[in-house]
Amino acid sequence: MSELKLLIDKLYRTSHLEKEEYTAVITHYTELSEYLFSLSSRVREASYGKDVYLRGLIEFTSCCKNDCLYCGIRRSNKNAQRYRLSKEQIINCCENGYALGFRTFVLQGGEDMHYTDDIICDIIKSIKSLYPDCAVTLSIGEKSRESYQRYFDSGADRFLLRHETANEAHYARLHPENMSLSNRKNCLFTLKNIGFQTGAGFMVGSPYQTEENLAEDMLFLEQLKPEMVGIGPFIPHKETPFGAMQSGTAELTLFMLGLTRLALPTVLLPATTALGTIHPYGRELALKAGANVIMPNLSPSDKRSKYSLYDNKIYDGDESAQNLSSLKKRIESAGYHAVMSRGDHIDFTKEK
Repeated sequence: MSELKLLIDKLYRTSHLEKEEYTAVITHYTELSEYLFSLSSRVREASYGKDVYLRGLIEFTSCCKNDCLYCGIRRSNKNAQRYRLSKEQIINCCENGYALGFRTFVLQGGEDMHYTDDIICDIIKSIKSLYPDCAVTLSIGEKSRESYQRYFDSGADRFLLRHETANEAHYARLHPENMSLSNRKNCLFTLKNIGFQTGAGFMVGSPYQTEENLAEDMLFLEQLKPEMVGIGPFIPHKETPFGAMQSGTAELTLFMLGLTRLALPTVLLPATTALGTIHPYGRELALKAGANVIMPNLSPSDKRSKYSLYDNKIYDGDESAQNLSSLKKRIESAGYHAVMSRGDHIDFTKEK
């Protein structure tokens, strides 16, 4: 067995590699993928079996105060199609989703100052009042500790906040000067401390990224120990400074999913929309690499194309929550079982 496979074995046994070890296996990922996936799928099944948890995604605002260089809804994109959903529209999405069987709602949007803490907390309380058996996940960016605490006290269960890259210099090349990696990391540790099921994550193949950067992402995940990790390929948006940059690859993205499954054996790991966008079987391949979450879109159909984070983002077909039967067939054809329950992280399930 090669030295590199021995490193994969080490990660399987200990859930840890040193930076240079991560860098080595990432550099040679094409030679190691098949072996890695044989272990990462085994690890996923030890905790979650063949279950794939389906979440209802509600993209409720395409407005954002930030100007991240890679994002299609960045503040400076004057051609972005902006919209905001009212509380009533959001509740209607939940009503439709509940009838379809969803028991987790993911409220995602840009950092939109229209939605004050009072408004967000009112929405959370209303959802939890109407659907007490459901989990509410927020993905609304960097906030103060006080704001996060208010969301948690109002009934929010989970919070997704991708760190995007764990390298300070790389972070600065992807974001405007007023944003910092240190604040992003502080937000993530605060969310964990409050008691959220917390999600971090990163892009694969983003501009200027190196294998060492990806190794640092893995070390940060080991340190944070999030309950969820969102990993997707970088896909450019034509209306951003990175519009002419090359996309990340499905192959390396899948490899990073497998590494994450070994480093965090019980993590909730989505097969992301971005992966499904760049590869027709991206989600099935992600499941075989160790992923166990898919988030079909519950947003109003006339708004879905407007939440354009990157070019050619899929939002209909099997991406649509209304096309569940087809999605479930695809999941089952890959050898897995679609589950509509809350799908909490295994440690939180034990606590209940």
